[in-house]
Amino acid sequence: MEPVQQLTFPEDRSAERLDSFLAESLPELSRSQIKKMISARQILLDGAPAKASVKLKGGELIVISRPEPEPIKAIPEDLPLKVLYEDAHLIVIDKAAGMVVHPAAGHYRGTLVNALLHHCQDLAGIGGELRPGIVHRIDKDTSGVLVVTKTDRSHQHLAEQFKQHTVRRHYVALVCGEVKRLTGTVDQPIGRHNLQRKKMSSHTRRGKRAVTRWKVLRRYPEDHLTLVECTLETGRTHQIRVHFSEMNLPLLGDPLYGGRSRIKSLSDPVLRALAAKLSGQALHAGALGFVHPVTGEYLEFSSELPDVFNAIVVYLEQKYADPQPAGRSD
Repeated sequence: MEPVQQLTFPEDRSAERLDSFLAESLPELSRSQIKKMISARQILLDGAPAKASVKLKGGELIVISRPEPEPIKAIPEDLPLKVLYEDAHLIVIDKAAGMVVHPAAGHYRGTLVNALLHHCQDLAGIGGELRPGIVHRIDKDTSGVLVVTKTDRSHQHLAEQFKQHTVRRHYVALVCGEVKRLTGTVDQPIGRHNLQRKKMSSHTRRGKRAVTRWKVLRRYPEDHLTLVECTLETGRTHQIRVHFSEMNLPLLGDPLYGGRSRIKSLSDPVLRALAAKLSGQALHAGALGFVHPVTGEYLEFSSELPDVFNAIVVYLEQKYADPQPAGRSD
């Protein structure tokens, strides 16, 4: 069965070639791939084949059918792993920033799954597949605590905990701008961005409910930065990054939602140099708590900020004698 995606060319947009519009809307595909799909009739315009050069005028429905990717066998690789806990049922990892969680297009090697297949000899029932044991994930450039299951029973049990929102997930983020309230909640649905397919957005017709609760840890007003702790009630893709960027508070260093460009505007040269070392967004999964799927015991794990992120916070703490959050809560 082929996955189907639908796009509608906006009524209020100037006329544009079909291939140009698709190149913008589907950044994961090259123009040559798009033209091949059009030629293979995998892209239909208002239900019929069309040429790449046809001009869209507004309101046209574009249906994209893509063949299912071939199953991929992940290759075990001897990669460094920081293990916080392990037993016969699951393993808890402190993931480094820059490591992709599971193989996907463009990232078939060097992922957490590749490392786990080398480290774990007991991934019975789920080993060797594209996403063995992955019950949740964190973004490539987000660091911190992640749990991976080793058995189908554990996977099903933990997946249900995530579904019921009973897993405790705390993140630390450094955002650009001043968060005026001491605490708050963002309850905005998140779905795939209508035009930029690598991004997520709350301004979409097919979003799913996403809830982020936050509190201010420190404010650094002279540098227009705020350190916040976020608790996730849901776990949508890019949830914290989207919710804060849409409040005009992008995470420092975020290359997708505007935080990378903010580094250049930092007036403090030392701070700017430290921030430039970020591989991506200043976001860290600092704590994860859940009920063990077999023993029933509540387990909680924590992780210190990674070196680059921590160096920024240490510098700011030294620069600001005693910055205490002040403001009103929701």
